[in-house]
Amino acid sequence: MIPDEKVREVADRLSIVEVVSDYVSLRRAGSNFLGLCPFHGEKTPSFTVNPAKEIFHCFGCGAGGNAFSFIMKIEGISFPEAVKQLARKAGIEIEERQLTPSEKKEQHEFAQFQHINELTATYYRSILLNSNEGESARNYLAERSVESEISEAYRLGFAPDRRDGLVKYLKNNGAELESAQKLGIIRRSDSGWYDLFRNRMIFPIRDSRSQVIAFAGRVLDSSLPKYINSPESPLYHKSSVLFGLDMALPSIRTGKSIIIVEGYFDHLALYRAGVHNVVATCGTALTGVHAGLIKRQAERVYTLFDSDGAGKKATIRSMELFLEQRISAYVVSLPTGEDPDSFLAKHSAEDFKILRDKAKPAFEYFVRSLLAETPPDSVDSKVRVIDEIVPRFRKIADSVERDLYEKEICRLLGITIHAFRKRIGGGKFSNSEINVNKKEDFKPADSIQDTLMSLLLNYPEARAEILQNGLETIFSDDYLEMAQLLFSNLSESDNGQISSHLVEMIEKPELKMLFSRIMVSDACFADIEWRAVFNQCTRSHEKKKLSSIKDIAARLAILDSNSAEYEQLLKQADKLRTRKSNL
Repeated sequence: MIPDEKVREVADRLSIVEVVSDYVSLRRAGSNFLGLCPFHGEKTPSFTVNPAKEIFHCFGCGAGGNAFSFIMKIEGISFPEAVKQLARKAGIEIEERQLTPSEKKEQHEFAQFQHINELTATYYRSILLNSNEGESARNYLAERSVESEISEAYRLGFAPDRRDGLVKYLKNNGAELESAQKLGIIRRSDSGWYDLFRNRMIFPIRDSRSQVIAFAGRVLDSSLPKYINSPESPLYHKSSVLFGLDMALPSIRTGKSIIIVEGYFDHLALYRAGVHNVVATCGTALTGVHAGLIKRQAERVYTLFDSDGAGKKATIRSMELFLEQRISAYVVSLPTGEDPDSFLAKHSAEDFKILRDKAKPAFEYFVRSLLAETPPDSVDSKVRVIDEIVPRFRKIADSVERDLYEKEICRLLGITIHAFRKRIGGGKFSNSEINVNKKEDFKPADSIQDTLMSLLLNYPEARAEILQNGLETIFSDDYLEMAQLLFSNLSESDNGQISSHLVEMIEKPELKMLFSRIMVSDACFADIEWRAVFNQCTRSHEKKKLSSIKDIAARLAILDSNSAEYEQLLKQADKLRTRKSNL
């Protein structure tokens, strides 16, 4: 569809750091950049971006690839869609070309996933509207004053209390159950296929283009867990999805502000009241990817979390993320014990807007909440308060804002500005600040083959030597398969370092992971004497392979000495001994 030269032009126009930074907060660490992986939960950064090689790799979950791979994974879209999205960002017009077999397969798989999710949403919706099994859910919505227009806007549904209702529906409509399993909406046990959601109100989770990518199920009574969500899938990454964003975008673009709530019914209550610039997190804490997504859409953000301990922690954590992204953040405080759903059941939308307009800046809210919990009535308590404030204070980027907050903090604590600044200079750094400069110590699966593969990727002369020796003598297992794939896709003009675009040719996840890991980790192979390293590695690799003599001897011990296999193994062992003695 898209000409190769246009794909290369897009890749050349945009740096991978620029692309990833829209979603992940990155900090330089030597020649690479580090951040928290958007594809799995982690506290210590293991997500690495190599700007020189234009590739990323997470040493935690193994995700890796180039800028197109990143957009495909985080947005849940196909390769052509990712190229088009980045082309728009780069201001490049593209013409289409024929898809490669790999791209066709990928596009078909994404289309299949989207079709299954649409079938699933239709099934749950029909149960809610037309089935006797949906009567309890219809009554529940009526009790909560959810009218049909709102129900339709959310595409609400109901999962009946049946083991395999969805399974049968998908099967009858020609859907591949194995694909539905990858989406997590059905599962398989020894007794057969069964549904994930049963006897629950269903909220379809949609992306910014209104495509259904996952589902959330809520019980109709007080049983636990109250909510369950679809698991992570090729279409759904909860750390990068905001529920209701597609419904909120028109209002966000008009008012340049966004309100974040925690629950689906909190979202529904605000939307029903006419407050449309609202989104919700999908059963997870706010992440740096969420913050980056919000920054691209709005200039001001309001958090509206529960007033309990967990809600306050979530508010402070979100404040830190917004400070890092330089987004103006405010905290809306509801009366104690209230959430948006319960508040709007008793009050008007105007009452809510009054509270929103009284929202405090997030950092001010944090400081005053901290002082309320730990009154600064002693030297010890003042020190503890300062140590809580300092790492967050460091994240304030605006110099005027920093100066004003510095004066206010010192006034509230009764300390001098000099003392506060001294604490900032000598205080403890947060774990995230320490980890940015910490050298990662990852153990490769096979250090010898890793080194040989790095030589292949970086040095054309080593590449020629490896080819002359024979790939089978140099590599084995996944390394051999990857080397064969790389050589089959190299052209005569590829006489320098191999670029990240070759990741697009790799279909197997294990090989993608191997390729990206080595590409981001080979900085130490710049300007070395490649032949000395090559000779040392090939000798070590050969000796490692020759250790199989012990395995042959063990097999010979149990074979009949007159058998054909015995004679064949004996000859093989003699050859290996001869080769070993010549090393």
